[in-house]
Amino acid sequence: MATPHHSRRGSMAYYPRVRAKKIGADIRSWPEIEGKAKIQAFAGYKVGMTHIQMTDYRKTSVTAGKTIMAPVTVLEVPPLNVMAIRYYEEGDNGLRVFAEKKADNIDKSVFKRIPEIKNKSNKEIEIKDIIDVRLIVHTNPKLVSGIPSKIPEIFEIRIGGGTIEERVKLADEKLGKELHFNDFSTNGSFIDVISVTKGKGFQGVVKRFGVKLLPKNNRKHRRMIGTLGPWHPDWVRNTVPQAGQVGLHQRTLHNIRVIKYDVKDHVDDINVKGGFLNYGLVKNDYVLLYGSISGPVKRLIKFRDPARQRVAAVENIDITYISKESKQGD
Repeated sequence: MATPHHSRRGSMAYYPRVRAKKIGADIRSWPEIEGKAKIQAFAGYKVGMTHIQMTDYRKTSVTAGKTIMAPVTVLEVPPLNVMAIRYYEEGDNGLRVFAEKKADNIDKSVFKRIPEIKNKSNKEIEIKDIIDVRLIVHTNPKLVSGIPSKIPEIFEIRIGGGTIEERVKLADEKLGKELHFNDFSTNGSFIDVISVTKGKGFQGVVKRFGVKLLPKNNRKHRRMIGTLGPWHPDWVRNTVPQAGQVGLHQRTLHNIRVIKYDVKDHVDDINVKGGFLNYGLVKNDYVLLYGSISGPVKRLIKFRDPARQRVAAVENIDITYISKESKQGD
């Protein structure tokens, strides 16, 4: 009779479980989209969670059309500033930068992060040479009261959709100007959320992999594995659970629904009495995302067009109540 077997504890898909190289997550791939040219990413700061009352928009749900309570994550999304355009051509090993065009009105705080940037061009820019166009943008943490660091973060945003001519034209229009969340996505749409998770330090195998505790009368220890493996092969394989880093890993959450986006004039609709716990008051544009997302409060969260969307977006989500109950007491 075969012995019962369970799947291994801890997916090997998430190896190596090491700390992220930086707190600001990297967008490592860009999905192709249809329609007119638009920016394909944005960024914001995690504020906290609350709950809302809304009409269930899911057609196949048992509560379709009824009023339900739903958890949402609040994110503050101040505008991004476009500081440069980067043009790519086909290189020997993929994309290669061949030209950059900078804006004239770059915020001086950016140069605390990088040295002076200059227009860069190895040859005359021609449309036929361009295969990808991206904007170099920086955040505005000085507009956010809850963020301790006021030095902007700098990252790339791809322009997708349309033709190359339309992408270049859109990039020229946005150079030196502000980007807002509604330039990227709308209510009822899906996005991918990319962030670095909460760091939990060096932990043992029980917390890291969910390994079962050994019997109470076991010799010497309980919160360890029973064996490091067989005699042969005569080395410890990387599939064996061992202690190590937990958290502070970059993760991508696919197909997160945008429940609501609103401008800073309506922040009173979500601000709780006394401010959000460990964050404070929201003062800029904000967005509500369905469910929870990775990362602690105040962390920079990046959004991207969905790469695996299978369900259509909805045009309107009827929200009847947003909880503003303080988590800190009166």
